[in-house]
This record gives sequence, C-alpha cells and structure tokens, in this order.
Amino acid sequence: MSVAPPAAGLAPDQLDSLALVLGAVRGGGIRTRPALVRELGLGRNVVSQRVAQLVDFGLIDEGRLAPSTGGRPSRELRFRAEAGCLLVAELGATDLQVGLSDLGGHLFAQRTEGCDVAAGPEATLARLEQLFDELVAERPPGVPLWGVGLGLPGPVEFSAGRPIVPPIMPGWDNYPVRDRLAERYQVPAWIDNDVNVMALGELRAGIGRGEQELLYVKVGTGIGAGLISAGRLHRGAQGAAGDIGHVSVQDDDSILCRCGNTGCLEALAGGYALARDGAAAATAGRSAPLAALLESSGRVTARDVITAAASGDVASVALLTRSGRLVGRVLASLVNFYNPSLIVMGGQVSSGEDIFLSELRRTVYGRSTALAARDLRIKTSPLGDRAGLLGAAFLVADQLFDSECLAHWIQSGSPSGRPDLSSGGVAA
Repeated sequence: MSVAPPAAGLAPDQLDSLALVLGAVRGGGIRTRPALVRELGLGRNVVSQRVAQLVDFGLIDEGRLAPSTGGRPSRELRFRAEAGCLLVAELGATDLQVGLSDLGGHLFAQRTEGCDVAAGPEATLARLEQLFDELVAERPPGVPLWGVGLGLPGPVEFSAGRPIVPPIMPGWDNYPVRDRLAERYQVPAWIDNDVNVMALGELRAGIGRGEQELLYVKVGTGIGAGLISAGRLHRGAQGAAGDIGHVSVQDDDSILCRCGNTGCLEALAGGYALARDGAAAATAGRSAPLAALLESSGRVTARDVITAAASGDVASVALLTRSGRLVGRVLASLVNFYNPSLIVMGGQVSSGEDIFLSELRRTVYGRSTALAARDLRIKTSPLGDRAGLLGAAFLVADQLFDSECLAHWIQSGSPSGRPDLSSGGVAA
C-alpha cells in the first residue's frame, strides 16, 4: 500500500516549521508567539504565518491574553486536542486494556479485562475490535476518529507494524496487526512493543516528564525495557531495542526460556518464573500458604507469590529477592553502558516494592560505577496500568503531527479515511 503524494501548497520548509510550531504548542511549555520566536529560533513573520495556518487548519486556537512581560501582551495559544480522538490499547500476556483518548492523551474511557495472548491473533484481535467498537460508539458527539495505537508484548518491527517471532505470542509471527486495524477503522494505525509505549507514557505524562535519559522497565509475565535517549524513544535498527528479558544471566540448561534459549533473565526472574518456582516450592513443602493455594485452585500465580512474601512467607521472600537481584544485575550493566538519570519500574512483579525493589536497588547501586549511579533515581511508575494507554496515544499523535505525515493530510483537515498513512514509512 503506498501513500498518495502530499497536497500542493506547502513547501517542505513550510511543513517543517509548521510541525515545529505545532509540536511546541502541543507540548504545553510554549504558549505565545514571542515565546515561539525566542525558543524555536524562527523569525517573527514565520511564526505568525504558521500560527495563522494552524488556526485555519483547526489544530490550535487563541485564548486569553498572556501576562505582559513589558511589551504588548500576546494571546495564549492552545492545542486543540479535542479536534479528534484516538483508539488506544495495550495487550499483555494475560490482560487487555483499551481506551479512547483525545489528541493530547486525555483518556475519555478505559476498560480492562483478562485475556490470553496465546489464543492467537484472530481471537484476540476480534475481542479487541469489539471493545474498540463500543468505545467508538461512545465517543464525544461530532468528534472524528483520527488514529489507532496498540502496544504488543513482544518484538515489533515498527516500520511494518508486525510482531516478529514473539516468544509468548504463538501464532502472531508476522501477523499484519497494523494493517488489519487501519483497514477496519479507516484511519492510520501504529503498533509498537508494549514497553516502548509505556516508556512514552511515563515520559510525557508521568514521572519522566522533563527527563532526557530514561529507562522504563516492566517486570511482569515477561521482562522488557523502553529506552529514552535525548528525550526520544530509541527503538534500534529494527525496533528490537530494550529486549532485556532475553539477556543471558545464568549458565543453566535446565530451564528453557520460551524464546528457545536457556539462562534468560525472563525465564529466571519474570512473573512466569515466579509462578513456576512458587508452585515448585508448594509441592516440595517449603511454603504452607502457596501449598494451600495450589491445593484449592490448582495453580500458583506470580501475584500469589508476591502476596505470600508480603505476609512473611520465607520461600516467597526468597523468590522475590532472587528476582530483584537478577533484574538488578542486568540493570546495573545498562546503567554503566547507557547512564540514564531515571529508571522507572512497572509491571506486576515490581509491585512487590518492599522486597523486590529493595533488592533491585541494592544490586543496581552496588554494581554500577560511582559516576553512573551518582544521581540515578529508581522509582515505581505513578501511572500504573495507564502508562501503556497514554503512551499509545502519544505514539499516534507524534506520528500524525510529524512533518512527513502531516504533509499528506493537513490541507484536508483530518487523517480520517487515510489508513494508508501508517504504511508510508513516515516518522518511523
């Protein structure tokens, strides 16, 4: 599918400055024409022309007079986030979250339910589309749908919008997820790894606001990391950056990871590993509370281990401590290599803060170099389960308002009806 050529009337340099001005106003930190001139390095006439164009296109409007700084007061500029809405979702190994957002990442509605990603793409996406359809029906009157964003729990080739050999997603390899959603809703769609969209959510709306070097780490059923470098998401050459769950941390051939290798961090320290080892502890008689759960329900979950550890169960405490230590060792290597200023921890296992995170912090600070760890902060995610949905919204908005993509729809006033935009390689 190819993208039609951009509409005539705006030269490339005009589009670049248009996107620059729009991005500054979208960010919320620059609200007046003089501030745009000062901060962006554009001429006063250029800024005035771009602001006027963006007002005509319905993307920004002018509000009240800003406080005077000595000269004639200027009108405050505001991004019109209400001009369109976005369908956003995060798919995990065992849960599905969907939401309806405006163009600025404000969620109108959010729903969560259990799912099994191993059921395959047809069943899983059919349910996702049912939930999306319900949200579309509930969108604010007269507000068009502008895009779809989705995070998947596995490696995603971002430019193609397809998962590639995802270890915990049997049947999903090379499935055209992006194209399916774009065609169904007749809007551009973008698909990324779930941890990448969570990292974006924290960067724009969470504890990572204002950070330039950030590492978001999710420790749930699997383990992954999203990397923010110089204030931008770093995906790597193929979109596979941050897949730390499959870093080898132990020479042990007895435990096979779902990726097919042995010794992987995820297979030894993730939620799946906690559930497996918790069940083993219950069976061996090392944990009375886990044994009771295994007898009553027939299984032990990672959440069961976390709860039992919080109640002082010795075997569960040991499992969480080991998990925190192993994850901490990998993160210490990343701190020495990448030198982030902030590590944000998310995911179910990270909720075991008193045990898991204390051991993780001890290991990271103890094994990192003094300079790399000097100002490093390790925090839990304040957004919780909203990080992925908010990040998916920012992902779509960033793509839509990039100058390359903007060129193809700006003069029509909306990207609605343009599913081809997401397959044109723009802003990848």
